Amino acid sequence: MTKDKNEYVNRELSWLQFNARVLQEAADVAVPLIERLRFLGIFSNNLDEFFKVRYATVKRIDEAGKGGKSELGGIKASDLLEEITQIVIDQQTLSLEILEEIGKELQNENIFIINETQIEGGHHDFIKNYFYQEISPALVVIILNENIAIPELKDSASYLVVKMSNSNGADQFALIEISRTMDRFIVLPSIAEKDYIIMVDDVLRYCLNDIFNIFKYDEICAHMIKITRDGELDFDSDLSKSFIDKLSKSVRNRQIGEPVRFVYDKSIDEDTLDFLLEIMNIDSKDSIIPGGRYHNRRDYMGFPSLGRTDLLYEKIKPLPVKGLSLEESIFKTIAHKDYLVYTPYHTFSYIVKFLREAALDPKVKTIKITIYRLAQISHVASSLINAAKNGKEVTVSIELRARFDEAANITYAEQMQAEGVNMLFGVQGLKVHCKMCVIEREEDDRIVRYGFISTGNFNESTAKIYTDFTLLTANQKVLKDVNKVFNFLEVNYKVNRYKHLITSPHYTKSKLFALIDKEIENAQNNKVAYIKLKLNSISSYKMIDKLYEASRAGVKIQMIVRGICCIVPGIKGMSENIEIISIIDKFLEHTRLYIFANNDQPKIFISSADWMTRNIDTRVEVTCPIYDKDIKKELLDLFEICWKDNVKARIINATQDNKYRLNGDKKIRAQFETYNYYLKN
Repeated sequence: MTKDKNEYVNRELSWLQFNARVLQEAADVAVPLIERLRFLGIFSNNLDEFFKVRYATVKRIDEAGKGGKSELGGIKASDLLEEITQIVIDQQTLSLEILEEIGKELQNENIFIINETQIEGGHHDFIKNYFYQEISPALVVIILNENIAIPELKDSASYLVVKMSNSNGADQFALIEISRTMDRFIVLPSIAEKDYIIMVDDVLRYCLNDIFNIFKYDEICAHMIKITRDGELDFDSDLSKSFIDKLSKSVRNRQIGEPVRFVYDKSIDEDTLDFLLEIMNIDSKDSIIPGGRYHNRRDYMGFPSLGRTDLLYEKIKPLPVKGLSLEESIFKTIAHKDYLVYTPYHTFSYIVKFLREAALDPKVKTIKITIYRLAQISHVASSLINAAKNGKEVTVSIELRARFDEAANITYAEQMQAEGVNMLFGVQGLKVHCKMCVIEREEDDRIVRYGFISTGNFNESTAKIYTDFTLLTANQKVLKDVNKVFNFLEVNYKVNRYKHLITSPHYTKSKLFALIDKEIENAQNNKVAYIKLKLNSISSYKMIDKLYEASRAGVKIQMIVRGICCIVPGIKGMSENIEIISIIDKFLEHTRLYIFANNDQPKIFISSADWMTRNIDTRVEVTCPIYDKDIKKELLDLFEICWKDNVKARIINATQDNKYRLNGDKKIRAQFETYNYYLKN
């Protein structure tokens, strides 16, 4: 059957619609006020990464002289660059309106974000003292001179462009770098039970005369700019250098990569803007975006709470997993039954406890684990080092190319290597993105394996805000497969066969196709046939085409997709049996869950893999079947709770308008209902 000509949503445009959903949270008056500011920060941070990676990729395609239609879903690269820029300008304009509205509501709560023109006498001495004690010693000021080349501006750093005007027309320009080490928000002393906050940008504006007092000028003003650079890592071919050395150099070079976005204060003088664009060699191929007075609004993610818990989400207390005690041996407990840990509803301490126990247990001989991103202070890393010091054979596969965490991962890799941990640095041409651990324990003269497989990173910080499943298991058949994956990581040329796990890059597509084909066959034979998927993103055209095929065969498909979604649901003759929602709420929905009806004998999997080309073809990923009947029921229940959300769910449709799913049913907010589910069970 002929498909609709608009069979895919462009990946980049779909991502921008995801970020629009984040912006909706900032606009939602039902969200606590300071949390709304933090969603603005998330929106801005997301946008920075989008330009560093996705916009930069499209720009490279365009500059290579390729139309890019096949890679970009039928859109020319040059046209896509223009469309992205316009959408971002519109979103930035809306974000400024939301920020202004939040500012007014904060004033109603006696919280005032003031600028340099609103400083009261009682704050003058405090600000001046703060400037000289905290800011001035770390200040980097660059005088712009025609005889001196402008230094490369750092990626995503904010700069104040200073213009010193003279009546004789000899204007002088300078740049002030706002260091990331500076606190962006400075809490001022309260006055008459009112709280005051000033941004460091405005402290600098207030103190311009202190900074430039050696210059003569009639008038001085400052406007903010920010440049975003291509975040792709380019490696040199020097065979004498180690992979870590090459990666470290590439991360440093990222700071001076090609510019892809230039954001400026739209109130800046035209001559100042022209001067900057010329000396910075920014042209029409770069996304030039007029913005507000402040950039790097990602810093709002760290907006001070001022002790106002009433303006924040209530913190939940992570719950225990029924039947799994932190006061008893994890190994003894999971020897009898699998357990599912669902953070942040459950505590991450179970994972740390597992590793701590393995580090101390004299019967444990080996520990193998994959690491993608670690917390800044990682109990996972310290447990592994502890194990190595206790004589265990510890093997860590760490992905040094985890985007924007490369430097942190290099530091941890060097630290663990120095402590005797055997380090594996990935597979050539593939990122190791799977989340798994297996330990070998000597019991009655035989080796018994215990382990865990997860949908997310082993990171105690993100475990507080990312939803992720971790299966704790002593299933020897599954863990034998896990061990085979580690064998592949150590000996890359040997491709293993797996009886239980579905792995990328070798088997994911074929195995998932077979599962979908079974649903198609069952639908054609009037048997129970459905597919339920919970993903972060889906952009693989091959996987989408397969779902379209299933839809045409009558398979009912329900999908919960947080981010990129290139499927066009609800199109007659192509996707009328596909329904999709997206949930953006207090926690970041990060679980990946696949459910296939299998004629009313559901096959259920948790996975590290989204349905994107990179996850299927160019990463090492693991999808794990769930065999325990209690956990299968639990996962089916959890999917249904999410599917029934009619508070934070948005409908994904052909028009990409992000409408909330509102109906007359009882209000169900999935994340709150999930917590209640675990309270009751």
